[in-house]
Amino acid sequence: MGLNKKPVTGMKDIMPEEMQIRDYVMSVIKETYGKFGFTPMETPCMENIENLSSKQGGENEKLIFKVLKRGEKLHLDTAQTEADVVDFGMRYDLTVPLVRYYSNHTNELPSPFKALQMGNVWRADKPQKGRYRQFMQCDIDILGEESNLAEIELILATTTTLGRLGFQNFEIRINDRRILKAMAAYSGFSEEDYDNIFITLDKMDKIGIEGVEQELTEDGFDKKSIEKYLSLFKGMKEADDTLAFIEEKMTGFLEEEVKASFREIIESVNATKGDYFKLVFDPTLVRGMSYYTGTIFEIAMPEFGGSCGGGGRYDKMVGRFTGKDVPACGFSIGFERIILILMENGFQVPNQSKKAAYLIEKGVSGEALCNVIAEAQKARQDGTQVLVARMNKNKKFQKEQLMAEGYEEFKQFYKESLKN
Repeated sequence: MGLNKKPVTGMKDIMPEEMQIRDYVMSVIKETYGKFGFTPMETPCMENIENLSSKQGGENEKLIFKVLKRGEKLHLDTAQTEADVVDFGMRYDLTVPLVRYYSNHTNELPSPFKALQMGNVWRADKPQKGRYRQFMQCDIDILGEESNLAEIELILATTTTLGRLGFQNFEIRINDRRILKAMAAYSGFSEEDYDNIFITLDKMDKIGIEGVEQELTEDGFDKKSIEKYLSLFKGMKEADDTLAFIEEKMTGFLEEEVKASFREIIESVNATKGDYFKLVFDPTLVRGMSYYTGTIFEIAMPEFGGSCGGGGRYDKMVGRFTGKDVPACGFSIGFERIILILMENGFQVPNQSKKAAYLIEKGVSGEALCNVIAEAQKARQDGTQVLVARMNKNKKFQKEQLMAEGYEEFKQFYKESLKN
């Protein structure tokens, strides 16, 4: 029986056409983020299982690929709990590894530390179109900056990158977890119920305000609290200035400093951004990760459906490792979603340099072959990308394939013509 030639379920082989687009997008991301002062860094693909299972990753913690202990450490015959056989896990995102990295190297890193991390992550999810068990993530984070300058820089860096990739008319939806909590407190809900309420609120774009009301009622929450809570969303929908409406309503429930900082983020971004996106206050935005403590944001692309990235502030996470909280904020671009959109819309990588193919007839060897290679080397030194390959029997098909890869110039070298 032969070996299985297909990739494992939920993972994929990447063909050259897609790989060219991926490489180009990564180069744009690195170059653009570099101009904003973000420094590339990297963490291992595995982390200690206790770090990944620390109740900071929300639903993702149910999707960890867990790694068995190895060699003499593995005792399957006497194991009674999962901890007896598992010690590592494949990272399910880049934030937990980054915080562990920062906690380990704080004294060696600048403050604030502006990190750029790109790498694969793994989730034992149900595979479907556009959703794989192994996929690339691209994160920028600022650690050690407590002011809203972090949010402003993250939003501008991310939107500038998307603009360079040709995306237009998208939205950055923005909210704050403290606003969400203030609205729940204003409505009379108990603090221990906030997370359940927010889970239901997060479905509003799918089930509508009536659906949210029904779910909260079925969950047994007080009718008056539900009515008061939903009246806020109805009022914001009718208000000329949604943010001003909620600022007034939250007096006594939300610190004035939080209001001022949130408004400053919006005003600063709007004053300096390009015209290819909108910044939108969205009071229904929740974000699922439990580690968010303040501002949260998400990239919405109405033209393509759904979102393709998000992030927020997580000021308490470093303290889980070091015992001392450090302000932190991050933004993640949905790399795989962007690649899918570009490919579905026929994106072509801009030619960075001239591409030429030198096709050599079989039988060309010795000094003649060396002369062809020397000519190719000179062209490369002059800035041309040169592919040197043997001619196939079907030269027409070979040329068509190379043209599809962006080769514009073709030179053919035959044995007879190379004779002295």
